[in-house]
Amino acid sequence: METADFIETLDREGRLLAAAAERAGSDAEVPGCPGWRVRDLVGHTGAVHRWAASFVAEGHTAPRPIADPPDLDGTALTDWFREGHRNLVDTLAAAPADVDCWHFLPAPTPLAFWARRQAHETAVHRFDAESAAAGTPSAVGTEFAADGIDELLRGMHARDRSRVRSEKPRVLRVRATDVPDAVWTVRLSEEPPVTERGGTADAECEIAGPAGPLYLALWNRRPLPGVTGDASLADLWRRTSGVG
Repeated sequence: METADFIETLDREGRLLAAAAERAGSDAEVPGCPGWRVRDLVGHTGAVHRWAASFVAEGHTAPRPIADPPDLDGTALTDWFREGHRNLVDTLAAAPADVDCWHFLPAPTPLAFWARRQAHETAVHRFDAESAAAGTPSAVGTEFAADGIDELLRGMHARDRSRVRSEKPRVLRVRATDVPDAVWTVRLSEEPPVTERGGTADAECEIAGPAGPLYLALWNRRPLPGVTGDASLADLWRRTSGVG
């Protein structure tokens, strides 16, 4: 996917998130984020949007903390969210391709990183908001979901903060069944997981399913789809893969 595609997805997903939050109401519980209510979800995502936009707009080359969301609720909170989301979309769309700023995963450019990361951040939390609204959440597009699985496995969980660890080396396979060559081999050890595209080694367990449901399952928003082999490895993922 191209940067423009991610910005378009970010735009759509943010608007859907705000609408779902208003339908659900601020007090509604968020099933995918235990302990959170919709106000927490909207406040968190809105703060992340402003944080991300600041790197691109202001050219910060070192990490900065995410500011706390304001003490708002109801329509005032969703209006604040929409303002920050609109600013993020517009900032990314207007930024030069060679903008130089801090980013925390490998990417062709900082702009490509922020567009991709914020599109996936917002899509997962849009699903959370729609789940809180008690309707049927919108589906995640197949190509976008496959990209998100790749970002999660080869990016987010390649960082030191990943808690997916094993005292002995183990190998997990992840397969999106509706996307050609969308296969990942995840090597687990006492160090952060190391993931490669393709079936590069025999695996003890495979988690497989259509890209959209698989993406949400790997983010612990839906039950894992088809699991074959040693199910304890899939359970290890489920218990330890939360991203902080």
